[in-house]
Amino acid sequence: MKKDITRRDFINGTQIAIGTAAAGSLISPWMDVFGAEPGSFSLSADYYPPAKNGLRGSHDGSWENMHLRVLGEEWNVENVEEEYDLVIVGGGISGLTSAYLYRKTYPDHKILILDNHDDFGGHAKRNEFKFGDEIRIGYGGTEAIDGPSTYPEIGQQMFKELGIELEKFYDAFDQELYSRRGMGFSIVFDEEQFGETKHVTGYGQKSWEEFAAEAPLSDKAREDFIRVQTAEVDYMEGTPTEEKFRTLRKTGYASFLRDYVKVDEQVINIYQNWGMSFWTVDMEEVPTTSVQYYDGGIPGVDHTLPRRPGRGDEPYIFHFPDGNASIARLLVRNMIPGSLSGSTMEDIVTAKADYSKLDQPGNQLNLRLNSTVVHAVNTNDGNGVDVTYVLGDTAHKVRGKKCIMACYNSAIPYICPEMSDEQKAGLAHCVKIPLVYTKVLINNWEAFDKLKTSFVYYTGGFYKQAELAYPVSLGEYERSQTPDRPMVVHMCHVPLYRDIKGPEQWREGRRQILTTTFDEFEQHAKDQLNQALGEAGFDADRDIEAITVNRWPHGYAYSNGLVWGENFAEEDKPWVIGRKQFGNIHIANSDAASSATTQAAIAMAERAVKEITG
Repeated sequence: MKKDITRRDFINGTQIAIGTAAAGSLISPWMDVFGAEPGSFSLSADYYPPAKNGLRGSHDGSWENMHLRVLGEEWNVENVEEEYDLVIVGGGISGLTSAYLYRKTYPDHKILILDNHDDFGGHAKRNEFKFGDEIRIGYGGTEAIDGPSTYPEIGQQMFKELGIELEKFYDAFDQELYSRRGMGFSIVFDEEQFGETKHVTGYGQKSWEEFAAEAPLSDKAREDFIRVQTAEVDYMEGTPTEEKFRTLRKTGYASFLRDYVKVDEQVINIYQNWGMSFWTVDMEEVPTTSVQYYDGGIPGVDHTLPRRPGRGDEPYIFHFPDGNASIARLLVRNMIPGSLSGSTMEDIVTAKADYSKLDQPGNQLNLRLNSTVVHAVNTNDGNGVDVTYVLGDTAHKVRGKKCIMACYNSAIPYICPEMSDEQKAGLAHCVKIPLVYTKVLINNWEAFDKLKTSFVYYTGGFYKQAELAYPVSLGEYERSQTPDRPMVVHMCHVPLYRDIKGPEQWREGRRQILTTTFDEFEQHAKDQLNQALGEAGFDADRDIEAITVNRWPHGYAYSNGLVWGENFAEEDKPWVIGRKQFGNIHIANSDAASSATTQAAIAMAERAVKEITG
């Protein structure tokens, strides 16, 4: 029987990103929608966005006003309604860190954080699911503290002050939960490229000969697959090491396999989408030098290039159940009394945020959600910044002595039109990368267990992977330890274009995911899970309980490290030019470092705050 999969709070809109002049008419007054009193900025006591399903991430209502601003819309507000010492645009990790660091110097100053989304944390998004009496928590964006020893000193100090004890993750994250059950990595080969759709398990567990024998490959491709996995060959023998790096820095991994390893095209097709969720392009654009640093079984390079330090030797385990959303929650708890209960890294996982506390007249710091900043200008006397934002259908103006733009850097030229053309060009250069994290709550994971796979990779298809949640128990939150219990499955979609290269593919990808309906995201998830798990008895209509689609049209920060990336002197890097102080306006966000990492978000917050505090 077909079951009604939970999709509450979902607006099945197909509004086009840039070009829907009527978008403003689609937005209801947020005060009424969210239950606050008219004229008040406080949210109602039952307001709780982490529990929403359907289209999340950059949800409908969060992006339309900014797109109208890009189209030339103006909101004229005469009177300044409130005054603050610091106004921060963007309530993600960088914006929250900016507030946290600023308060260390000026604890008595008043701060306002404005964010266009209905929840704080930016890409560090929390997804909650309820199944009977059990709660399952997932990450809707930033997923982990990757290589904590590589974090800037200020970040490591902040973690300690917030109570994050990194060593506790070694017990909290059960690194062998799946491997103890014999579960590993598997591949669904697609019919278009391999002649049939076939799910082959045991990649990296079975012998390469056995795996190749089961895979739908031609005889030549099967032979080449085994060779590339087992041969200890330097495919550039006799070439000096530095010359190898110079050459392979501009050689895509797919071209390396084709031109140096000389493998059959079917072998290349296996790996073409392999790093899609990491690099967000196909392997034609990923430098061969980069695959050394990627954990995930990419063959053929180890004996050609000497190993160089990459992401460090720390295991990938520093992960709260909601990813780095717990860092955002810890920051908010620290700065806004009463917003979240508890006092430890363990109890933050199950603490329910009281959103009514975020924005009240008596707060030293206010965090105002659903508020899209559309204009920021230095005052004529040079002593402040006037910031105009739109909440629902109403525009408001506030004044800050200082302003930190911790938002998408590519939006700043439209928000701050008085900037120089050079600085605008630097900011606009950093095109953000679209991607989608879809979370699927299933009522059991027995099919995964029967097939002995915890990670399914698709050589074709809308989603690149179907991956069981990281096995983390922390505080009162317990992971699903047996296959008969509910589990969150992570699926990732990145729009890929074989005929578009460089940043233009990300602009096109943004349009694609903004015009994809929830029904389409849902159907792809159901079809691909049935495709991989149906032979083990999985039925999407029966076994899926809820779906949350975290749509990020502006996702990862711009990546200059692909084969077409440019070599800039430090002072000529567009993002360095773009992040320069502009009067009383300072710029943070990971975009300002052209690095899609939490490390960068924190480092850029520190830099912006230091510009203010000296």
